[in-house]
Amino acid sequence: MGIRILGTGSYLPPKVVHNEDIARVLDTTDEWIFSHTGIHARHVAEAGETTSTMAAKAAKSALEAANTDPSEIGIIVLATSTPDYAPFPSTACIVQSLLGCANAGAFDLQAACAGFVYALEQARGFVNFYPDKKALVIGSECLTRIIDWTDRSSCILFGDGAGAVVLGNDEPPGVASTKTCAHTILGADGKGQHFIQRTGGTKDALELDPATGIPLKPSPVLSQLALMGHDVFAFAIRALSKVASDLCEKLGTTPSELDRVFAHQANGRIIEATARRMKLPLDKFWLNLETTANTSAASIPISLDQAVRAGELRDGMKIVMVGFGAGLTYGGTYCVWPNL
Repeated sequence: MGIRILGTGSYLPPKVVHNEDIARVLDTTDEWIFSHTGIHARHVAEAGETTSTMAAKAAKSALEAANTDPSEIGIIVLATSTPDYAPFPSTACIVQSLLGCANAGAFDLQAACAGFVYALEQARGFVNFYPDKKALVIGSECLTRIIDWTDRSSCILFGDGAGAVVLGNDEPPGVASTKTCAHTILGADGKGQHFIQRTGGTKDALELDPATGIPLKPSPVLSQLALMGHDVFAFAIRALSKVASDLCEKLGTTPSELDRVFAHQANGRIIEATARRMKLPLDKFWLNLETTANTSAASIPISLDQAVRAGELRDGMKIVMVGFGAGLTYGGTYCVWPNL
């Protein structure tokens, strides 16, 4: 008895852009991209597809896997850095409407690529206090609409997609769960805020009308991604290995006893370096970025769903979910699947 993941789901747009497609318009090659990132292809949302529609499709799949009716959901937490609107209404509210979750509260959570781990912990707290309700946790991103497709250093890295899980608590109604096998670490290092940034927002003041002193109408701002790759690379390896190791220590175990590590799929070289640092074989790490690229907050839940449906994530397996992202943010959760 206690809190557990009842079902998983994911969605990837059918349109695929291969490295060879990018090489036709930029000075790069499939071999160079793959050797530096571990990526051969990425999924790209087409007209009519948005962060919300992808999230809804992943969530619908998770609800079906969990045998859960939309009316049973009490909260929707959607992790994203690419909401349908900037910044409101929340994409979670749009998903609530698309799914018909009439009894659910809904909000977006922004912790960049660590967002799913943050969102999972928020939902775990909700289900703990309201054991008669279930939670829907989603990571969904439409990153290919905020990158500069003429910048070969960044456009090769990202793809679109969504992943989702349903959480439930089978403790008696009105009783907070006292049984848990999970532990979570959430952290941030704001000193690295400039390592990964999306331009736009309200940081800059509006120009004033010289006659009245009243702010003028804001001009449209094109939001794009800015990335300091070398600094992010170094931070990521430190954060992923430390969080995973610290989680094991908190639970009185060691990384060698883990069955699987579901790390944020940012870059193949980052995951390889993390495995070496943790002294773990690479085959303990779930890897799918060769065909999905970096899907930010969606990468961990997509990986979970793929592993479940492939029969490679089974009940009783000891796993760590760990991510890092802009902010800088980082976080991880240790659990014995599917219990939280």
